[in-house]
Amino acid sequence: MDAAGSQVANECAQYAGQRQNGFITTQGGNLLCSKIIHLISDNQVKSQVSKVLHECEQRMYKSVAFPAIGTGQAGLSSAKVADEMLDAIVEFARQKSVQHLQAIKIVIFQTNMLRDFYESMKKREDSDSSTTESESWLSMFKCKLFSVKQSSEKKKSMILEKKVNLVTFQICGESQEKVDATESWIKDLILKEQFENTISDEAIENFDETQFAILEDLQRRKQVTIEILNKLSPPQIKISGISRDVCSVSQEVQEIVQKIKSTEEEQSKAELLYNLVEWRYLGSNDSFVAFDKLTNMQLENAKMAKKPYLSVKIKNKNYKVDLNTLRATDDRGKTKILQRVKKDEGK
Repeated sequence: MDAAGSQVANECAQYAGQRQNGFITTQGGNLLCSKIIHLISDNQVKSQVSKVLHECEQRMYKSVAFPAIGTGQAGLSSAKVADEMLDAIVEFARQKSVQHLQAIKIVIFQTNMLRDFYESMKKREDSDSSTTESESWLSMFKCKLFSVKQSSEKKKSMILEKKVNLVTFQICGESQEKVDATESWIKDLILKEQFENTISDEAIENFDETQFAILEDLQRRKQVTIEILNKLSPPQIKISGISRDVCSVSQEVQEIVQKIKSTEEEQSKAELLYNLVEWRYLGSNDSFVAFDKLTNMQLENAKMAKKPYLSVKIKNKNYKVDLNTLRATDDRGKTKILQRVKKDEGK
């Protein structure tokens, strides 16, 4: 509440007697969100999460972030909370009427709770993969566990620089009326070819020099202007110009956004798993060296799936890992010993 500011505190006091369905909604205040939904604690975690999700869908919100509800002063078990929160999310995600809510996040501040939430999510993911449904709940929603990182850098809106060659029309006619009519006709032709499309997604705020370079190249090659609106929540990319080019550029931008979202999700899962299990290989100085987090996740997933072998890279060399003997062998037959270490849950 302190971080949100006095405006939010005043709104809470104002609406305290008007709460409906066990919550009240205020502005985001100083926080990087448009709204805050304040829950009235009743230890019915699944019911509360379900109510919030339906409220977000009804209000056409695109994303929502939850804390681990009830694990603080209420003293609820993190394993029980994880199961109830994810039960509510799964049931909501499987409703065909959902159209607006696209991202559901659970923020975990205490590392000792990570295992409970990870195992609860993994259990549902494994169960879901065994069904015949064409689309899993995980593929329908971007649902991840993560820690909040505050950034002091202020987001700015920007328009990518574009050199525009001006065209001048000189209209001559028998009368001013005919000149005006011709001018109007030309303007109508130009406007008919103009189109604008806006793409909104949280992943846009994570664009870096690589993505900006791609956008600049698209703008240079196509008849479009690209504006990046980072101040909005969620951030937006506005593409305007010739209709056919706007459509093709929009499709390419959507592919860039989807690639970033997929990478973020993989990194989030890898980061979470790294807090639970660490895979290592024996280095040259007889000490064990940790694999990078993505390889760490690949090894753990392969072991959980009971795969006999997995190909990995160690110092840019290809190795084939025997997951039963925990030995990695390169193309020349040299082997390295591997370790799988479970991290202390209390840390």
